[in-house]
Amino acid sequence: MTASDTICARFQCAFPGFDLNVDLTLPGNGITALFGHSGCGKTTLLRCMAGLQSAKGTMTVLGEPWQTDEIFRPVHKRALAYVFQDTHLFPHLNVRKNLEFGYRRIPASERQIGFDDAVRWLGLESHLARMPAGLSGGERQRVAIARALLTSPRLLLMDEPLSALDRPSKLDILPYLERLRDALAIPIIYVSHSTPEVARLADHIVMMEEGRVVAQGPLRETLAGTDNPLRLEDNAGVLLEGRIIDLDEQWHLALFRFDGGQLWLHRDDRVKRGDQVRVQVLARDISVALTENPGQSIQNLVPATVDQVDPDVAPGISLVRLLAGPTPLLSRLTTRAVAQLGLAPGMQVWMQIKSVALVE
Repeated sequence: MTASDTICARFQCAFPGFDLNVDLTLPGNGITALFGHSGCGKTTLLRCMAGLQSAKGTMTVLGEPWQTDEIFRPVHKRALAYVFQDTHLFPHLNVRKNLEFGYRRIPASERQIGFDDAVRWLGLESHLARMPAGLSGGERQRVAIARALLTSPRLLLMDEPLSALDRPSKLDILPYLERLRDALAIPIIYVSHSTPEVARLADHIVMMEEGRVVAQGPLRETLAGTDNPLRLEDNAGVLLEGRIIDLDEQWHLALFRFDGGQLWLHRDDRVKRGDQVRVQVLARDISVALTENPGQSIQNLVPATVDQVDPDVAPGISLVRLLAGPTPLLSRLTTRAVAQLGLAPGMQVWMQIKSVALVE
């Protein structure tokens, strides 16, 4: 990657009991998730990027310097849009006028996103005459995102935009965020502490802890590493991308094919044959056998090669990295089971996958 297609952020700042110290080079497209527990520094880093937080360092966006040792471009002169947890819509203006507020800030010759495009991407066609007070939480957030896009930013910053929403509202808005990821050339930096959100939306991930970056890289590869900090979480696992190739009406199942095998998953009524989807396979849901054993309740049996065996943080637990073709998966096993099976890199085994979840 060159400077013209990356985002470079290097910041240092100190607070009582907390220091931020990061040095990042991020892709200039797709969604990069800043991920970690509350208080790890995600929002502070985002505010530094926006110029809202004073910090020593540098910030360059697609080759354009926003902050160096010599210059500091104030937030109103940075071509960015910032979406907060609170939508901050104007309560006295209807949806159309809220959107036009962002749109009219930009000279016509500099507009990169059309009004009708933003309305269509966020599914707001039937809401333009409505007032904010009459919208659901998810609808208000969609209006806030559309208004941000209509400023034609070079960088879109989103600070936990779904954290204040209930589960139905989150499920309502996530498809629209996926649509933006796939349709926009604008890079998005997305702060979250929600593993399901990150799994569904992100292309790249930056994991933070106590103001430091502890891991970063493309989402799938980073999640599949045995040294990944997410292995500390009960929902550690990997993401697989593939296609729905069959639907079983009798047993309400869907057959998912990925680069390395295929898996049955509980059918979601939203998916159709041919859909491209992401699924999550948790390390705790994969057991390992030396031979294929179809005479059992576990339906997903996939041949694999042991790639790596490492101790997990808990005593007596190991994390095993397996390859199904080129695709890495993780299995969390007792160290006793690893020893009894004699698991070692290069061994041919069978993965017994108990549960596969469509990322929603």
